[in-house]
Amino acid sequence: MEMAMTVMNAATLQPKPLRPKGPYFLPNPRTVFNFKASSLHNPQVSSIGAPTLVGQFDPTIPIERAVTPPSSWYTDPSFYSLELDTLFYRGWQAAGYTEQIKNPGEFFTCRLGNAEFVVCRDGDGKLQAFHNVCRHHASLLAYGSGRKSCFVCPYHGWTYGLDGSLLKATRITGIQNFNEHEFGLISVKAATWGPFVLLNMEQDVDSDTDIVEKEWLGSSSELLSNNGVDSSLSFVCRRDYMIECNWKVFCDNYLDGGYHVPYAHKGLASGLNLDHYSTTIYEKVSIQKCEGGSTERTNDYDRLGSKALYAFVYPNFMINRYGPWMDTNLVLPLGPRKCQVIFDYFIEPSLMDNKDFIERSLKDSERVQVEDVVLCEGVQRGLESPAYDIGRYAPTVENAMHHFHCLLHKSLKK
Repeated sequence: MEMAMTVMNAATLQPKPLRPKGPYFLPNPRTVFNFKASSLHNPQVSSIGAPTLVGQFDPTIPIERAVTPPSSWYTDPSFYSLELDTLFYRGWQAAGYTEQIKNPGEFFTCRLGNAEFVVCRDGDGKLQAFHNVCRHHASLLAYGSGRKSCFVCPYHGWTYGLDGSLLKATRITGIQNFNEHEFGLISVKAATWGPFVLLNMEQDVDSDTDIVEKEWLGSSSELLSNNGVDSSLSFVCRRDYMIECNWKVFCDNYLDGGYHVPYAHKGLASGLNLDHYSTTIYEKVSIQKCEGGSTERTNDYDRLGSKALYAFVYPNFMINRYGPWMDTNLVLPLGPRKCQVIFDYFIEPSLMDNKDFIERSLKDSERVQVEDVVLCEGVQRGLESPAYDIGRYAPTVENAMHHFHCLLHKSLKK
């Protein structure tokens, strides 16, 4: 069910002192400092367990009085392990894009937490996905992307068909109690929506397109489709960033409703009309829009266009549609304080040959990403400081971030 839109002005928003009453606010910073400082000398600080840490955030408190999740959500190893099991190893997860596997035999590899996958089209063009692990001695089977007629393990030569079946097990003369039909690759559910390839590690799920769409996007799917998030765009390039921060720090930064843009991205802010910034909350999606952006071109260069749409698909996927461009951001957790963010860039086909425009656009985008890396790594260091435990929300701006935290709490409580 769609919730009401909140309109906000990120450009003119001024921070105000907040002194709410009630048991949800810790007005004395020394109280917070002492709690964190004691944890520095207590190696058993995580012994309270990740489930208890989950309970330290209350999603029922309205955003106006709510405090953010504690810093332990972003630093504790046991909490990170719980996230992998309850968030990423369940449900539909973005993995790649359909252009990577247009033809039979084409494949790509990807990773989510500690799970490695290989996705391909078999000889009949059917979408297939497997754990990218040889059944012999656990070697990774494939790397990168490309086209193959079969998968040959680089370690001992065990060979698998594109349907996952074991075709050849080398030098196993004398082996007993071995059934080759029981040693095929472990399959993973796969589906597509628009230009995206999705994976689901749960075996008892339906990969029907309509069911996947409802579960992954809910009632936001029509809006996304009607705003140019589709398969008509052409792939340009991929860039990835290794960031020294918890994966949620990057998501929080994306979900602050443009709050940080005029302060941290002055070049980007000059091309957006932040007076017309809005956020709409859906079931597992939040969509930020910036209306009335650039309407006049300078030397025919208009990367952002007259409107921009930024969609966050829980838990870790972003879709950005602006001007002739679409880029996606996939945030992959690599540990409590490290993540990889994969950017894939797509453009309207009519501009694929405009190399100058593409190069300039990518350069502008790169500048924004570098600025965000600095911000996120700085936040992570602050979260690890004994001076910080919880923060507050700016209610008219950070409602998408609050929604994200509430969804996290719901998932982690299951």
